[in-house]
Amino acid sequence: MPKMTSRYKIAKSFGSASASYDVSARLQRYTGKHLMPWLPNRNDLTVLDLGSGTGFFTDLLASSYQQVMGVDISKDMLKFAKENRNEAISWLEADAYKLPLQDNSIDFIYSNLMIQWCEPLDSVINEVMRVLKPGGLFIFSTLVNGTLYELKSAWAQVDDDQHVIDFKSEREIRALLNGSDRKLLEAKQQDIILEYENVLHLAHELKSLGANHVPKKQGRGLAGKEKWQKMMRRYQDFLEPNDIYPATYKVFSGLVVKLN
Repeated sequence: MPKMTSRYKIAKSFGSASASYDVSARLQRYTGKHLMPWLPNRNDLTVLDLGSGTGFFTDLLASSYQQVMGVDISKDMLKFAKENRNEAISWLEADAYKLPLQDNSIDFIYSNLMIQWCEPLDSVINEVMRVLKPGGLFIFSTLVNGTLYELKSAWAQVDDDQHVIDFKSEREIRALLNGSDRKLLEAKQQDIILEYENVLHLAHELKSLGANHVPKKQGRGLAGKEKWQKMMRRYQDFLEPNDIYPATYKVFSGLVVKLN
């Protein structure tokens, strides 16, 4: 089954990055922090961190809520989290497409930069709605179309292979988050530009984040040295005056309520 194979590859990709993930996760820190104003004020809630990774934000949630669970598909990420985070947190190795939780059992689900890896995304959103209680909240951030456009443009001038993942548009995601049983209450889109010393620095950070898995990529392994050098020359078109290489991340965040 291709979809299962793809998800397994993503799990391996993120799992191999667990040791370096917390060091490299500049973007995750920023986006996760900007979800905090949407968190409910009550502390007697059952909370699920979907795609918890190393558990950095799961740990923060556990300082405010009585019952917190972290869910991730990567064994290595969960191992790191169990060894380094609050002992009161429950950890589950599970696929977001089939959560081992009862219907209407969770008060709110927090998910920071995870759902962009899910395809088909509507299946995951439906699963989120299944486990949320009526009136429950889904608080999320995700990457949308236009992310890493500098890298994508540079590679497009080298060959026809896919080197950067295709992200969904904001419009597509909004459509999935409004329906008979759900409503997108609040949303915002931000362009976050991170700076890099060079293109290899960017590539290293993407690999450290486990974000170098491209499902549609035809070629296997690393691109040839000649192609890399050509791509890096093309990337210089985006070079900033201080010789810094920018990379743009388009982040869409939202607050969704389950209606019934």
